[in-house]
Amino acid sequence: MSRLTVTVIAWNEEERLRDCLESVAWADEIIVVDAESTDKTVQLAREFTDKVWVRPWPGFALQKNFAIEQATGDWVLSLDADERVTPALGVRIRRVLAEDGPADGYRLPRRNVFWGDWVRHGGLYPDYQLRLFRRAGGRFVEDAVVHESVEVRGRVDTLAEPLEHRSYRDLEDFVRRSNRYSTLAAQDWRRQGRTVRVSNLIAKPLGRFCTMYLMRGGFLDGWRGLVLAVLYAHYVFLRMAKAWEADVREQARSETRP
Repeated sequence: MSRLTVTVIAWNEEERLRDCLESVAWADEIIVVDAESTDKTVQLAREFTDKVWVRPWPGFALQKNFAIEQATGDWVLSLDADERVTPALGVRIRRVLAEDGPADGYRLPRRNVFWGDWVRHGGLYPDYQLRLFRRAGGRFVEDAVVHESVEVRGRVDTLAEPLEHRSYRDLEDFVRRSNRYSTLAAQDWRRQGRTVRVSNLIAKPLGRFCTMYLMRGGFLDGWRGLVLAVLYAHYVFLRMAKAWEADVREQARSETRP
């Protein structure tokens, strides 16, 4: 039977890391890479594994690839600290290990939980994530500052059993993380050579709201669907506004140069 390494990156995740690690306690190896947490994340991680690294934060993809480089299993399951492997998914993964495939990587349907309930619409389910793959043939793409993704050499299939995602503790947590991620996304936007028109500040957020709430049925999730559509539209506005602000500043600097 093939061996599985679970890799987890974390930073100040003492509230959520235990549930994550308990959900994969059956794995052959668990690796936790901590980004110099100031809470009890490291102590908690060491209750589950002695393979805990503490290192400065280099970015999502680089941190996850570092974790993969420490792995010894034939397969890797890459998780974030706010994710849980459901019992059904655990059974399915063990079947993949027993059969050693047949694919080289697997997309997992991610079930997003917001304010204690599963959000079924608005494009937030199944929210497929490529997280299970052969160690020798998978790595995270390092040219993306945020929304990192895995590239796998070979065949990729999709599993039916869900990964659970408990990302946001409350509205304050959403707003705080939205501010951080929108800054990174704006950097990605500009790094790709894309510019922002003033009209984007209205059209892009409005488009995200309409897509989530109307076209993808977010209204079927009741007040959660409404709140999430507004919050995601606000995130898009921040991303576009920050990219636009950086463009304006760069233009101003170029105009003042001799």
